[in-house]
Amino acid sequence: MKFMKLGSRPDTFYTSEAVRSISSEVSSDLIIQVKGSRYLLHKFPLLSKCLRLQRLCSESPESSQHQIVQLPDFPGGVDAFELCAKFCYGITITLSAYNIVAARCAAEYLQMTEDVEKGNLIYKIEVFFNSCILHGWRDSIVTLQSSKAFPLWSEDLGITSRCIEAIASKVLTHPSKVSLSHSYSRRGRDDISCNGAESQRHKASTKGWWAEDMAELGIDLYWRTMIAIKSGGKIPSNLVGEALKIYASRWLPNISRNGRINNHEASDSDSDSATEVTSKHRLLLESIISLLPAEKGSVSCSFLLKLLKAANILNASSSSKMELARRVALQLEEATVSDLLIPCLSYTSDTLYDVDIVMTILEQFMLQGQSPPTSPPRSKLGFERRRSRSAENINFELQESRRSSSASHGSKLKVAKLVDGYLQEIAKDVNLPLSKFITIAESVPEFSRLDHDDLYRAIDIYLKAHPDLNKCERKRLCRILDCKKLSMEACMHAARNELLPLRVVVQVLFFEQARATMAGGKMTELPSNIKALLAGHGIDPSKPPPPLSTTSTIPGDDQWSISGLKSPKSKLSTLRMKLAEDDELDENDLHPDGMGRTSKFKAFCALPARPKKMFSKLLSINRSSSEKN
Repeated sequence: MKFMKLGSRPDTFYTSEAVRSISSEVSSDLIIQVKGSRYLLHKFPLLSKCLRLQRLCSESPESSQHQIVQLPDFPGGVDAFELCAKFCYGITITLSAYNIVAARCAAEYLQMTEDVEKGNLIYKIEVFFNSCILHGWRDSIVTLQSSKAFPLWSEDLGITSRCIEAIASKVLTHPSKVSLSHSYSRRGRDDISCNGAESQRHKASTKGWWAEDMAELGIDLYWRTMIAIKSGGKIPSNLVGEALKIYASRWLPNISRNGRINNHEASDSDSDSATEVTSKHRLLLESIISLLPAEKGSVSCSFLLKLLKAANILNASSSSKMELARRVALQLEEATVSDLLIPCLSYTSDTLYDVDIVMTILEQFMLQGQSPPTSPPRSKLGFERRRSRSAENINFELQESRRSSSASHGSKLKVAKLVDGYLQEIAKDVNLPLSKFITIAESVPEFSRLDHDDLYRAIDIYLKAHPDLNKCERKRLCRILDCKKLSMEACMHAARNELLPLRVVVQVLFFEQARATMAGGKMTELPSNIKALLAGHGIDPSKPPPPLSTTSTIPGDDQWSISGLKSPKSKLSTLRMKLAEDDELDENDLHPDGMGRTSKFKAFCALPARPKKMFSKLLSINRSSSEKN
């Protein structure tokens, strides 16, 4: 940190009976009152350098002994005034980045210009400010911070703008050419090991050396400085994103999972109300959102979702929420289930989590242009012999587009797994409407779910948390489930699940029986009745279905027990109980809006008109297998 000393006389100011005076053989003839403090001084040294005091003394009447001058709105208070007064007396003063703004504003107020005396205080401060303060990194940061106490004065004198320009220019310059702050310099010294070698601990973050120091600025000054840095066009977007992440962790409150705000920073004043603090945090959050780089991947998806969670709790503007939702959708495959659990604080909804914003994110994700590329048109016969460079470029671009298309396909597979995990969490909410659960489940394409085990688990959790669902609602819920994509373990659990509709249980038993028969290797050819049923459900009877595996981890209390389900007797008893409860199936189920079931759901859920007859077919297969054994 740089500093400058002015004057040579020792400090002879003293306080007597709440009055500040200076030791002198000459009696005082001027009383100056600054914000409740009284100074007993002399006219000659002050008026010779302060044009404002000259004018005030000429306008005020002289008393017999002392002339009184009032300075109620003095910038910087008594400290800044005393510094200017000592300069007038030739007493030694020290200027640094911590007091230069106050001193400059005070000197401007007193009009200590060159017109009054050559080498006056304003001139000396400006020389020190331009030649030293603006050349140092830490000096510029501290000076910019101190300008917040005098916003109007600093703007009029150009202090704020000059500091911002100096900081931005240093960020855009290589660190080796910058006079760094004592904080960064100390950090650099700490990275030197005993043998003189540089430590690798901070080497990776050298390019973002400026982020931590800039995080000390208030949001208004930080925003202006970041705009100046981004306009330079030399800083990569990921470094800008990392700087914003550091700033957000420094100033935004910690937000717990239940939506409570835990301030790790004390408020500026004990009188600040909760509304004022929330408004301050909201402004800070929206400013950070406006500074986010436009490039995909410049910030992590987890950080974006944390901002979205804060925006939801702080009641940020809808435009800010939509911008975050759009940004999250671009890299949704990076998210985790816990990131998506955004507390719902709306008075119009009783749900535990805000599923509406997640539905918006999924909608934005599916709206991305991720369709597979089309094949290029074939060349006419007359031009096939000429393979120009443009044709080679077309082939190269085609390969690149296919590569990007396969990446988008992989992202959809990851998002489908993420959605199923999210459904398992929100299914526990007793206030979650069935329509929203189904909408989220159907938001991802069918091909993105390699298996339906996680989806079945979410449906099972929802059925347990909502025991009051009627038969029609349970059927509507289970239509999103594809029994052909359930693993053996999931089929075993579903076969004895009392909460599932009978139609689903029959499908599960059917596909389980067909799979077990083909996997056992004891029958060279399936019976004709099974072949017909398999063909009716889109399965090739000549090829065994591929093995289905689940990659989900099952909690201990939700392990799917398969004891007692491996014998045909237990399957038959379970099915008999189901048939006794629901002897007649409604073959013409309608959606709540009165529309008929779609053909897609018919292919997945339709069964023969007489389930008991199909049950007899399954029973005959079991008997024939036992006879062969």
